[in-house]
Formats: sequence, structure tokens, C-alpha cells
Amino acid sequence: MGTGPRAGLGELALPATQPGSSIMPGKVNPVIVESLTMVVARVVGNDATIGFAQTGSLLELNVMMPVTAVALLESATLLAAAADNFAERCVEGLEATDRGPALVEHGLMLATALAPVIGYDEAAKLAKDALATGRTIRELALEHGIDKARVDELLDPARMTEPGVETGPAGG
Repeated sequence: MGTGPRAGLGELALPATQPGSSIMPGKVNPVIVESLTMVVARVVGNDATIGFAQTGSLLELNVMMPVTAVALLESATLLAAAADNFAERCVEGLEATDRGPALVEHGLMLATALAPVIGYDEAAKLAKDALATGRTIRELALEHGIDKARVDELLDPARMTEPGVETGPAGG
């Protein structure tokens, strides 16, 4: 979501934490996310150590308890520090870009919201036309003769996240 600054999804703008990329001037590298990933790799390794250590005895006394304790405590310490660092140096400065809403507006999935009103076949035609022409479902729905207020209501992405199915010719 933070790829870019101009290519990729570019839905998020990461806070700059270092001068930039060594191969692409001006790019913000996701170094805090990368550091968190390295911590996760170490914790996964510690988990493997703990799992192996639990097989460390033929008797009831597990001679590998010290390595289990060290791995567990190291993991807890690393995760706590990494979570604090991630929150402070990445999450707090994270910003949404205009790219996310633009991708939704140009998404073909919006045609699905029109199916209960104009029928599946007509909604599919609009989606195919939008793909072929680069136009939006909203533009095509208005040309199709659906009232602007109704189009705005039907193609409201926030409303689409709420439960419930609209009834109509193809509803159900």
C-alpha cells in the first residue's frame, strides 16, 4: 500500500526516517517496516529453538530450559521494542493518499451495486464498457439514465461495507 511514490498502489505515504533510497533519490524506504520484519524473523527462529528444546530430555527433567527461557525472554523484549518503534516512527506519521479513493472510484466492482437496480446483465455491460474505455462506472451509470442522487447512493463505498442486500430486479 505504500509503494511509490508514483508507481504501485501508493495508498499510504510512509514517514521519511532516513535520507532516501540509495538507488532512487526522493523515495521513502520502508525501513521501519523492514526492521519489524527482521524482528519477526528472529522471533520465528526463537520459536523454533523453543520447540526443539521441548524435546531435549529422555527423562522428566528438561535440560534445555535455559535456552527456552532465553529465547522466550528475547522474543518478548524484541517484540515490545519493535512494536514501540513501529508505532512511534511509522504508524504515527502514516498518511492516506488520494490514490485509494481514486482506485475505488475507477474499480469495476462498483458495477455490482447497480445489479439490483438495472439487472446483472446490464451491470456486466457497464463493467465491460468501463474496462474498455477507461471511464468510471459512475459516469456510465449516469449516461444509462440513473438519477445522480441514486447513483451517489448506490456507489457509496462506505455504504457498501454495511450488511444488507438491496432488493430489485436481480436482488435477493
